[in-house]
This record gives sequence, structure tokens and C-alpha cells, in this order.
Amino acid sequence: MINIQGLSFYYNDSKEPALDNINLNINVGEFVGVIGPTGAGKSTLTLCFNGVIPHFQRGDFYGEVKVDDKDTVETDCARLAYSVGSVFQDPEAQIVSSIVEDEIAFGLENLNIPREEISTRIKESLEMTGISDLRHSSTTQLSGGQKQRVAIASAIALRPKVLVLDEPTSELDPQGSQDIFNILKRLNDVYKITIIVVEQKIQLLTEYCNRLVVMNKGTIILDGPIRTVLGKQEILEKIGVHCSPVTHLVYMLKKQGLYQGELPINVEESYILLNNVLRGIKDGV
Repeated sequence: MINIQGLSFYYNDSKEPALDNINLNINVGEFVGVIGPTGAGKSTLTLCFNGVIPHFQRGDFYGEVKVDDKDTVETDCARLAYSVGSVFQDPEAQIVSSIVEDEIAFGLENLNIPREEISTRIKESLEMTGISDLRHSSTTQLSGGQKQRVAIASAIALRPKVLVLDEPTSELDPQGSQDIFNILKRLNDVYKITIIVVEQKIQLLTEYCNRLVVMNKGTIILDGPIRTVLGKQEILEKIGVHCSPVTHLVYMLKKQGLYQGELPINVEESYILLNNVLRGIKDGV
């Protein structure tokens, strides 16, 4: 679905690359988490998927980015919108209409979708994100979580093959964050939309994603299955990415020789692991 070869990008007046020789392939139907410290280049990378870079954000662009077989340099953002839906960190930054249904219709109208089809897609996207009851609500009266759902509904109404989200839970409480990720999982499982999400809440990524990409100083330093990447805790801590308490605990247990198995990636697995370790200590194993 996405193929990136030798991608480098320099913002205007910057001597250091925001992205430095990025090579990345993402397959159809993957659910990929992107993590890294502030300034790692995560947001810049997301802007390359939808064509904002290089069409709107100017700078020096090198390499090749293809999304759904479309070269993002040769394809304008309007055409790329058929393949890539984007949700930004601050939903208010992309909400332009005062009523929810008008907000969802906005992108569809700009793509000249027939009126009857627009009505169908509004209904479907509201149902998919669980906000059908907000269809006629004022966008200014919505909570942060509701606004984020509206932003997601607006993106998926375009029926993209890829949905890219830049820290969609940054302003949400734990329950709101979980709600957003439940929606993303449903879009991935049921509708087979490829999901790429930049997120700081690593525990959420471990529960929902099947692949983790770690960035630092404009480069990709780790890329692989969740368990494999989180097992590199020394590397993650060195660049300022702090793993969950459970991951850290398992790392310490391994250093003490008390556990040598796979890294747990959810609460249930962690519970079983700790029970087994404590039972082993009690029995003198």
C-alpha cells in the first residue's frame, strides 16, 4: 500500500533534515504505530503520505513516496485524498463547518461526489464511528473526544484505503483514548483500512497495533512486530521513549534471570506472566 524509498526532506531555511533517507514499506491491512521523541520526524512523515509534503509544505524533497501506486510528487492532494484519509492531532484545526453532517459532507462535496452518495456516506461514517446521534449537532459544542470522532468520520467518508492519524488521543482521557482505538481497530478488522497512527501512549499501541516503527532524528531506528521492538528497551530508553511499567518490569526480570519468555503485550498476558514468575520464586524454581 505504501512504498517509500530514500526519502529525505529539509524544511526551508533548515540545514538539518527533518527526514533522512527513510525507507519504509507498509502492506495492505496493516495497523502500524509510529513512536519516537519530540522532533523525531513523525509528523513530517505523515504529511508525506497525503501529499501535503511536497505540494503545500515547501522544502527540499528527495526520494520517492508511493501510496496505492500513486507517486505523491506527481499526484495532487485531491487525487491522493481518494486513497489517504488524514486526522490531525488537534481536531479543531481541521473542522471547518458548524454542523457535524456539514463537516462530513465538506470533503465529499469538494471531490464532486453525487448528492445521493454523499447522504449515504454521511450515514455510514457516523455509524462506523458511533456518533449517529451527533449528526445535527453543533461542532462547537462537542467534547474533545467527539470532535476527534467527527474528524475520523470525515476522513473515512472519503472511503480511503489508508487512514493516517497524528496523535489522535493527545487531549483525551484514558477512556476516550481507548474509544478512539476501538474505532480504529474496527475500521482495520471489518473494513480492512490500513491504519498508521503516531501515538505517545505506547500501551495503547501494544494492545491494538501489529507493527511498531520507531523514529529518532529523522530516521527509522527500529521497525518490526510489537514484541520485538519493545524488547529493545535499552535503545528506546536511550532516545527518550519510555515503555509501559509492565514492559520495564519484564525487562528487569529478564536481567535477573527470572524470566526468559516472550514480552507480554496486554494486561491478561502480564497477569499470567507475573503469576508464573511469583509461583516459580515461591517454589524455588
